[in-house]
Amino acid sequence: MSRIILFNKPYGVITQFSPHDKHPTLKDFIPVEGVYPAGRLDTDSEGLLILTDDGGLQHRLSHPRFGKEKTYWAQVEGVPDAIALDALRRGVDLGDFVTQPAKVRLMEEPTGLWPRTPPIRTRLHIPTAWLELTIKEGKNRQVRRMTAKVGHPTLRLVRWRLGSWTLDGLPPGEWRALEGR
Repeated sequence: MSRIILFNKPYGVITQFSPHDKHPTLKDFIPVEGVYPAGRLDTDSEGLLILTDDGGLQHRLSHPRFGKEKTYWAQVEGVPDAIALDALRRGVDLGDFVTQPAKVRLMEEPTGLWPRTPPIRTRLHIPTAWLELTIKEGKNRQVRRMTAKVGHPTLRLVRWRLGSWTLDGLPPGEWRALEGR
């Protein structure tokens, strides 16, 4: 029976168990031996991280070849217009690869979203907007690179969903064990 843990990774936490000089790690939050992250979230990203002791499941969740949908909430600089949104929906040439088409929509700031510590930078004359992006690849810094390429750098990034699992009811820094599958 596989062990599966859902973790709401706070901003500034490194997705590893080994100690780090400057940042907290998973070991500071999850006192469970023998589980490993299925994929990563950058130190400056927040949200859902799945951990498991099942290497096959870990591979299926994290490898782009399996096309597991991941939904992100991205607070971006400026308000994307139809041209920028269509570019994300078609796929974006990032130089080293062209992304698969994303599902994307403008959204209101997510209800119940916790404050980020530290807060994002704000500029008096530059508005921000929230996007919900669903991708299947999840390559290194992909969402941040995509939004920047269409002219709207990401200021805050929260992974809300991976496959059928979500952050619903899971505060930042908290984890929940699921029944094995």
